[in-house]
Amino acid sequence: MKTLTDLSPSEVRDVFREMRLPSFRSDQILQWIYKTGATSFQEMTNLSKSLREKLTAEWQLDSLREVKRNKAKDGTIKFGFSLHDSHIIESVLIPMETGKQTFCISSQVGCTMGCKFCNTARMGLTRNLTASEIVCQVLHLYREAELSENQAFNVVFMGMGEPLANLDNVLKAIAILTDKNAMNLSRRRITVSTCGIVNGIRRLAREPHPPQLAISLNAADDETRLKIMPITEGNPLSELLDQLKRYPLPPRERFTFEYVLIRDVNDRDEDAANLPRLLNKLRYKINLIPFNPFPGSDFLAPDTARIEAFQQILFKKNVTATIRKSKGQDIQGACGQLAASLGTELE
Repeated sequence: MKTLTDLSPSEVRDVFREMRLPSFRSDQILQWIYKTGATSFQEMTNLSKSLREKLTAEWQLDSLREVKRNKAKDGTIKFGFSLHDSHIIESVLIPMETGKQTFCISSQVGCTMGCKFCNTARMGLTRNLTASEIVCQVLHLYREAELSENQAFNVVFMGMGEPLANLDNVLKAIAILTDKNAMNLSRRRITVSTCGIVNGIRRLAREPHPPQLAISLNAADDETRLKIMPITEGNPLSELLDQLKRYPLPPRERFTFEYVLIRDVNDRDEDAANLPRLLNKLRYKINLIPFNPFPGSDFLAPDTARIEAFQQILFKKNVTATIRKSKGQDIQGACGQLAASLGTELE
């Protein structure tokens, strides 16, 4: 069955025009989906019964089915969603100290990048998500958060998958989320996190209104980075940084570099000292993320003293560096912990 949330608002209007329906009908339906949070045409009470039945026979609104949720002690909620082919993806609703909500969403079923500190990488890649499967994650979390129309929230592509390896569908989903006739979400509220695919960043830079960009860096030299991030082999730091220097970063914005701190791998004093030298021609901030353990991992997080010492070295170089407090760790919902069984529902 065709999925209406796979279409942009303009495409929805085109479909309704072909059905010889007045334009206000498409506006009504978009309002029901993206503002009211309707999950079926039957909820759209200002449509006639015959029209609701006709639309139900031809279209679906939601491409996901919730099959599990886990709530952490800190209020973080991890969701498992089943897709039409029974594969599972995970999304996370994260309450922030500011009172805002962050929606961490997935872009692929699994991932092929092979980062050693990430549980998703162990799944391998099954397939890309469609634009609807991305958008519907946001809609599900939006309904769960019970936000009013004017309450701000953030969307981060930091769940399962590498967003720049599924850029067509990610960009279409972002276009839908930011469309004034859909969710009307500000571009500045959306962050795409990448392990550093140079060609993908080059293409993203050509977009008229690109989202915020976060780069999973994790080392200041290719040798160390290659040990934990195989993508480095075809995307060396020199090429990555050259492309970032060309990126059309708005004047008041900065790149975010994510740095997963792993004991005895990339947490030395010299690792910290090398970061400002590497990034000295960019506007940036660094998020230090202590490694989040998952079953079967060989890595450990540094102790608190080592993490704070690493941060202090960056402070002395006038680098903005925050230590990200992991949320949802007790439900395997923190950074790098997402994974799901393929082909079966979550238990």
